[in-house]
Amino acid sequence: MADFETLRRALARKEGVPATVAHSDGGARQWISDELRGRAQDLGTVRRAQGRAWMRVLGGRALVVLWLLVSVLVLVQALTAIGAGWTASRTAGIVAAVVVAGALSVVGWAARDNGGVFAPVRGLDGRLSTSKAIAALWMVALVYVFAFLGMRLAAASGSGERDLLLDRLGDIALDQLSLVAAPLLTAVAVRRIVGDKVGRRVLQKLRADQASLRDLVTDDAGRASFVDAQYVLVNLVAVGFVVVGLARDPDRLPDIPATLVALAMVSVVTYLAGKLAENDRPVILSVVRVRSRGDLDSAVRQGDDIEVRGINLAAGGSDAPDLLARVVVKFGAVHVHVPLVPTDVGFTNPSDGCVVVPVPVEVEPGRVELCVVSASGVESAPYEIQIAT
Repeated sequence: MADFETLRRALARKEGVPATVAHSDGGARQWISDELRGRAQDLGTVRRAQGRAWMRVLGGRALVVLWLLVSVLVLVQALTAIGAGWTASRTAGIVAAVVVAGALSVVGWAARDNGGVFAPVRGLDGRLSTSKAIAALWMVALVYVFAFLGMRLAAASGSGERDLLLDRLGDIALDQLSLVAAPLLTAVAVRRIVGDKVGRRVLQKLRADQASLRDLVTDDAGRASFVDAQYVLVNLVAVGFVVVGLARDPDRLPDIPATLVALAMVSVVTYLAGKLAENDRPVILSVVRVRSRGDLDSAVRQGDDIEVRGINLAAGGSDAPDLLARVVVKFGAVHVHVPLVPTDVGFTNPSDGCVVVPVPVEVEPGRVELCVVSASGVESAPYEIQIAT
């Protein structure tokens, strides 16, 4: 990456451009773009291999952290038992934690080449899925709660105590059921919504090489997402409430306040509404001729540069040079790869809001429809322009 950035800064100053093309702005730009495109493809191959290796490392570290947390729980239980005495609830809590950690370790080993314990909560684009992560969080909490209560039931000394525990376990309220069922159903609904939008080409999804926790509260472009953040925050509070309630009264399922349940339901509706409203298909707003210094205003002709203005033209998250190199403008049957224009800090072309390309000589004068194919492969609606003779 450092070598690529050094090359990009040098080419931004037109250093190293062959003398045969240096005299022509268009020729120099095309040579620079082709040079960067080839290097970017090599860089992308290395980055993808590094991403796969990093996910294997990340999955292994997650299991280490998981068992460290179990060890901390055992230590805390042992220290707090001094003076207060050891109870069946302490044993049940430790056994339940070992059961959960063991189950997650099996999942992590089975999917060790795809992120370990993170594999089940990764979306089709390789990022961590907010809906899957929250559903998985509730599943882990449920496994812990029922393993804990199962151990309490097994350790019950008499039939009267067992009957009391069974009665309390069977007394599941509608608010408890809805609080758990809503995230699970939401994960299924979101998968259907996103898949449908991608299939209809109104939502762009670029494959990510790595996953990180910030994926849970950001969009594909790395910008903070209010819809995702509020969904994660509300469910973390709800899960924390359940765990704390179980710790305070180990013999029964915790009572959930109606206010918390209502807040969770509002959060679910907000999250689903945000997914339904999501749309980032590339849209062309206008096409204008690029006017160089000292040039006269005129109509668009063959060989002229045109500036395609719009939104989502490159696709969110396509900051990597090999992804930017995928952007194409189609003039009817003629496909033009958008030239990469480097600067000291990145690229000015292409971008989400503007794409500059030359009109190829293969395009006949007259009316022609053009469209932009973004880095994700989604094509914009056709836009008609007039090419003068």
